[in-house]
Amino acid sequence: MSKKQKMELTVDQIKDKYELAETRLKKMLFPLFSREETRITALAYIQGLLSQVERKNSWQLAEASGYSDPYGFQYLIRRAYWDEDILQKEISAEVYTQLGSNGILAVDETGFIKKGKKSAGVARQYSGTAGRIENSQIGVFLSYMTASGRSLIDRELYIPKDWIADEVRAKEAGIPADAKHRTKPELALEMLQRAFTNGIQANWVVGDNVYGCSSVRHYLQEINQQYVLAVPSNQEVAIGFKRYKVNSLLPLIEEWHEISAGNGAKGPRIYYWAMVEINSLDYPGYQVYLLFRKSTTDPEEVSYYITFAKDTTTFDEIVAAAGSRWSIEECFEVAKSQVGLDQYEVRSYTGWYRHITLSMLAMAFLNQLNVEINTNEETGNNSEDQNSLKKTARNMQEFLNKRGLG
Repeated sequence: MSKKQKMELTVDQIKDKYELAETRLKKMLFPLFSREETRITALAYIQGLLSQVERKNSWQLAEASGYSDPYGFQYLIRRAYWDEDILQKEISAEVYTQLGSNGILAVDETGFIKKGKKSAGVARQYSGTAGRIENSQIGVFLSYMTASGRSLIDRELYIPKDWIADEVRAKEAGIPADAKHRTKPELALEMLQRAFTNGIQANWVVGDNVYGCSSVRHYLQEINQQYVLAVPSNQEVAIGFKRYKVNSLLPLIEEWHEISAGNGAKGPRIYYWAMVEINSLDYPGYQVYLLFRKSTTDPEEVSYYITFAKDTTTFDEIVAAAGSRWSIEECFEVAKSQVGLDQYEVRSYTGWYRHITLSMLAMAFLNQLNVEINTNEETGNNSEDQNSLKKTARNMQEFLNKRGLG
């Protein structure tokens, strides 16, 4: 049997894996609630997020679940007594168990377009989702990936300074009275610290230039954590006894290497790459580099990264890590299109965290099925077939239908 030959599972085997994954989900979810009624409501909410409901707000989820009104779901998200941070920790541990150690942690933000001024943290601010300044909330997220898959494991809501200054408005939105303004890199640091404290061991941390600031880089270097973090074109670095803006070093690059940064929707993402060593504090066994990425079609399109890597790490491995940052973008796409990450109608601070965390749990459930079924169907464990939830399921119903379970 060739490595790429499929070993199809029977319908009963698929059902067994579905039931096993659901049992694990219940073990994570049910201990959070003291009342059986709330447990059932929470499970129904997750099942609704995994369904084919077109718009996954409380009304449509209630209708799909057979409820006459959405009040149970609204109570779950807004007022029920449970700790969404405990669930986040469980999700992080579950995803790590699913996907294995020595993967990649990616940090990035995504926007949630909103109307009005009452949703916690909403403001006219740049939203990468819209590609422009919009009235929106911004969530900062952490994802984890290996060759087996990827999933979101942590989240923080960005609260602009003017919200903290307006105590009345903040109180109405349920923002804690002792809340302080935290920058996006500070939120990223908190999530990274939680991940490492909870036992996640990652080969790399990656992120765009919002998160390539010195505070994040220095923290990761102090704990000997490899990273590839994008930096702006005016970032200064030192080489020898001189300081340079990174874009001023471009004319000095004599040799470029044409390498794929991984597969995208249209095939391999080919770029020109170059790297130079830059000054840093002494970290035995590690070195700091400046990495350049240039488009093969537009020489003016250049990205810059600072990377901290073991002396034994190869250039190709650093390039592969840089290219893996897009994994979190794929997580956002899957979470929004399949498990309703952005389809909430709550305004409160707590409500945001609860809906987002339950969506992350639904995504972890979907990821678990993806890993289980691909591991069994592909005797060669081909990572190209395992890397994307989008390829195995556009939504849970389609995932089951194509295996005769619908």
